[in-house]
Amino acid sequence: MRIGRAPAVPCAAHHVGAHWRALSEVKGTGKRFAPAMTASLPPAARRWIDHAVAEGTPMAAAARLEMSGEIRLGSWRPFTAVQLLAPATGFIWAATTRIGPLSVSGYDRFTDGCGEMRWRIGGIIPVMSADGPDVSDSAAGRLAGESIFVPTTFPLARWRGDEFVASATWTVDGRKETVRLDVADDGALCGVRMLRWGNPDNHEFGRYPFIVAVEAERRFGGMTIASRIRASWDTGTGGDGEFFRAEITSADFF
Repeated sequence: MRIGRAPAVPCAAHHVGAHWRALSEVKGTGKRFAPAMTASLPPAARRWIDHAVAEGTPMAAAARLEMSGEIRLGSWRPFTAVQLLAPATGFIWAATTRIGPLSVSGYDRFTDGCGEMRWRIGGIIPVMSADGPDVSDSAAGRLAGESIFVPTTFPLARWRGDEFVASATWTVDGRKETVRLDVADDGALCGVRMLRWGNPDNHEFGRYPFIVAVEAERRFGGMTIASRIRASWDTGTGGDGEFFRAEITSADFF
């Protein structure tokens, strides 16, 4: 866990530098994790958090993640990205990929209650921009789902569940988003499921099953988080809804 100056704004997120700096000011309480903190949680939730957070770890409120992988934009394309993530508050995911010989960079974000996507060729020529209520609702769901990357924020959610499934309901700028975590016997996170707002494969906007498969975990400081994931939508048409594969290579919590 690293505490110091605010993380520098990535070039891909320069347009929302003020939002990045504001998110970087979200800090934990200074308390340290103790297993007694999870005593009132359902069994699967307690098992996951006790597995994910080492005793004595500072109760971080946010994380800076570095990752690489593939994203499906027509075809699968490699990407690198850095993300600032504060569960229940906001995120900015700044990434760079390529379309043929051209470098494409930009960001997805949810900050100040609003979602936005903005992507440019060479940082100049617009490729895609989107905002508005549907984008904001989808981004709020993404924020709730990605809470798994900062497990010390578990007190911010309302938990239900049983021995195998932990259900966390997050309030994101007035929106209620419920995320279901599948937890192994040893507390390892196997996957995440939720009904997330979106329009996958250009379907009408609505809530569709959104599934994240966890293929590996990795310990960063006192946190053990999903480090290799695959994400997909299920539109009920039987098609392959997988669109995102990533490996987290660095994680700093604050």
